[in-house]
Amino acid sequence: MKNIAPNVFRQRLLIELFYSIDVDKKVVENYFKEITKSLQLKTYGDPIIFSPGGEGKEENQGYDAFVPLIDSGISVYVWTSSNFVSLIIYTCKGFDEKKAIKTTKDFFKAIKIESMSF
Repeated sequence: MKNIAPNVFRQRLLIELFYSIDVDKKVVENYFKEITKSLQLKTYGDPIIFSPGGEGKEENQGYDAFVPLIDSGISVYVWTSSNFVSLIIYTCKGFDEKKAIKTTKDFFKAIKIESMSF
């Protein structure tokens, strides 16, 4: 992707994984606490966590979540029937990607994990 705004700093990390823990709304909330603490990112609001509650396809049930950061935000998407998470850490402040991946892997007890910066 061409960088059309080279004067605007942003760091983006996509992490996808299969997890081996039970995930519910509280777990997603706790992940936000853990990842922001680990990366020294500051929130300015509570996480917003949605669950479709049976609307839509059964295989897509889970959670859609976002936490606002002083320097942008983190979005998490959970497919509970597949034990799958896809998340994006998007900041206007630099962070340690290896630490982000390790913290996420350890938190979710990931069976398989992939990541990509862009």
